[in-house]
Amino acid sequence: MALPPSDYTALLAELKEVRRAGLVRLRGRALPALEAAAQAATAPSARPSGAPIEVLLRCAVARLDAGTLRSAAEYTLGLAQGTRDWPASSRRARAASLYGVSVERFRKEQEVMVLGQVAEHIVRLAADADAADAGTAAVDGGGLGTHRTVEVRTAGRPVGLTVHVHPVDLLRDVDVIVSPSNVYFALPEAFKSSIAASLRRATAVHGVTGEVLADPLPAELHRWAERHGTSGRAVRPGTVAATGAGALTAQGIRRIYHAAIAVPRAGTNDYDVLPADVTRAVSRALALLSEEHHRHSPPLRSVCFPLLGSGRGGLPYQVSLAAVWAAVEAELARGARWDIHFVVRTPEAAAVVERVAAGIRPAHNRRPTG
Repeated sequence: MALPPSDYTALLAELKEVRRAGLVRLRGRALPALEAAAQAATAPSARPSGAPIEVLLRCAVARLDAGTLRSAAEYTLGLAQGTRDWPASSRRARAASLYGVSVERFRKEQEVMVLGQVAEHIVRLAADADAADAGTAAVDGGGLGTHRTVEVRTAGRPVGLTVHVHPVDLLRDVDVIVSPSNVYFALPEAFKSSIAASLRRATAVHGVTGEVLADPLPAELHRWAERHGTSGRAVRPGTVAATGAGALTAQGIRRIYHAAIAVPRAGTNDYDVLPADVTRAVSRALALLSEEHHRHSPPLRSVCFPLLGSGRGGLPYQVSLAAVWAAVEAELARGARWDIHFVVRTPEAAAVVERVAAGIRPAHNRRPTG
């Protein structure tokens, strides 16, 4: 059920109401346009958990260009980590600071633009879902049909895989997230758009005005390097370092496994990633999961993989999946009972993962799809 274009005006008005009220004060408010959009953008077979309007907003904002625009939208609507209960004035001031303008100028100019962009993407989410219902689109990476369970047969038994089609920091109730890293375990700055940067942002603890009170991942990785005598030097590709999940524990995430797969190319800002190193890292991550399984209560059971190396590492989706799946399938064939998840950002990447369920083996000789 697509939304008519005329609903843009109603959506924009209700987004302004969300901005004023904040996420924690939405219960009981009349937001018919947003409620209709959440309904329209959600496939009946793939209803996500959580408040429908908040999930809708997060999916729409995730479609914005990474950087100032997306960050300003997150602060404006209270979607940034730790800001959902901030007063509207504090959220507006923080968003204005991203543009380096006064609060008044931001209110009159940039805020209107930011909310307008969010409204446009909400309309598109509903349109994309409508196209999918008509059979003209596959899983929509920004839509609300963001969780798909597919069945794979391996070693003669069915195994369920959960495919998440959304930003990694929206994951909930998965014990372990595997995060790609370089061989120095040097994390990117939090404002970057990579998976590692998103996890650094999401695990940090923020104060009421947005200041970072704790940035646990760099500190924990530094301690890991000291314990293993690798401070200041590269580790072998395929090495995995385990840390806690910081603020993500509130979302049911308990561990981050940092997989060293990217080797910096001397004199450039680029990296080299070899599929064999991805397979080695996934094997090590699964072995580490087995080692840590009973050290936690309840025991660790689920693990989520991105398509490692398919970002700045340059691996095509199919090549990355083949490298990840080689290790996962070997583990499952040995009788492991882990709950396996994949998280991707695009419908193309989701389709690659879902082809595993159809028995189509990942190929190494296909072109990149994004």
